[in-house]
Amino acid sequence: MTDVTERTALVHLEDIGKHYGNVRALDGVSLEVHAGEITCVLGDNGAGKSTLIKIVAGLHRHDAGTFRIEGEESGLSSPREALDRGIATVHQDLAVVPLMPVWRNFFLGSEPRKGFGPFKRLDVDLMRRTTREQLLRMGIDLRDVDQPIGTLSGGERQCVAIARAVYFGAKVLILDEPTAALGVKQSGMVLKYVAAARDEGLGVVFITHNPHHAYLVGDRFVLLKRGTMVGSHTREEITVDELARQMAGGNELDDLRHELERTPHGGDRQDAGR
Repeated sequence: MTDVTERTALVHLEDIGKHYGNVRALDGVSLEVHAGEITCVLGDNGAGKSTLIKIVAGLHRHDAGTFRIEGEESGLSSPREALDRGIATVHQDLAVVPLMPVWRNFFLGSEPRKGFGPFKRLDVDLMRRTTREQLLRMGIDLRDVDQPIGTLSGGERQCVAIARAVYFGAKVLILDEPTAALGVKQSGMVLKYVAAARDEGLGVVFITHNPHHAYLVGDRFVLLKRGTMVGSHTREEITVDELARQMAGGNELDDLRHELERTPHGGDRQDAGR
């Protein structure tokens, strides 16, 4: 069996940089995405996660570094080109039409048709059947694919989006904070389907600010802070506690704790006010 480090990465970013005028959004960021693995990108707001997503998804071009897709140096010019190269992105807002049924959202923009010429029409039966089958294949048992997608929970909508990307042949799946606005139970549901996408052989990029969610499913971890990479680890190299510590600021948090410590009589606070 070939070791994962010997396989060509589906996506490989090396020393990527991106500037908007005088603002440095990314500087020297590297990551690898392999088939059947989950690469987690962690960072607080303003860390550069959104810019990184936009580069991999084809929305923005990088200014520095190299971007390779399956070993070939690339510079994506649009999200459509990214999709054509097998890179699908599930954004936080999901871009669904709430009042349309689940099956219509599943095929939105890629609807199959039947008939010829002026008699060509949507193949509704095929879309309903395929949606139901693909959701079941991912372990998603919806009550009714005819119900408006807006009636589903946030976790269920995320899962439909993941199943859609798998069905349409994505090789790389980018998930932008899929558990950010969800409770514990729904987050667990989404993480299960993130793992299911990995088990289907996709390379998954899981963007999150939650180190505990990342460690439950992740194989690789990249930590960003103010546009720079402050850590890159495989699962074997780091524990969840250390990942959480680095995510929280590590030594900076220790320094802050010392600054905020009180003496038994509150002396530090009294002295600080003099």
